[in-house]
Amino acid sequence: MTPKQEQFVREYLIDLNATQAAIRAGYSERTAHAQGPRLLENVEIAAAIRAAKVERSEETKIDAAWVLNRLAIEAQADMADLYTETGAIKPVHEWPLIWRQGLVAGIKHQELRDSEGNRTGEFIVDIKVSDRIRRLELIGKHIGVKAFEEQVNVTGLDALADRLARAAKRTGD
Repeated sequence: MTPKQEQFVREYLIDLNATQAAIRAGYSERTAHAQGPRLLENVEIAAAIRAAKVERSEETKIDAAWVLNRLAIEAQADMADLYTETGAIKPVHEWPLIWRQGLVAGIKHQELRDSEGNRTGEFIVDIKVSDRIRRLELIGKHIGVKAFEEQVNVTGLDALADRLARAAKRTGD
């Protein structure tokens, strides 16, 4: 590989965007949209990217099993863990770790102030939960649940149609 191609590999691993990686590696911005995907088809570059991904996975200890386990934990997280027995929302520091690590997409809170306008505290009034259905879809795709496939490819129909057409010609239909 050339030094420029090696730089493309390093840049591609940042965000997995071939066009932007090509630009950052020094390829022309004008042609990067075509050059990036073409570089990904290069056997040496593709092998270097695969090897780097494996190395990165070993370094971070994040692999397919880790991702699937994390998705399963997130999918099973109980919202009741965020509330007190009286139904009030607990302070964030009392939430289970899994909720603090990304299951909540947003929080609205209200500040408490005394009669002079001094802040005396705050409480959470609303929690926006991240997309749990998407987690189930990702789990389903990982374990091969066909209901989550975006596109189903059916092979062999073109050949079958050709054979039927030839058979019809032979029989005179």
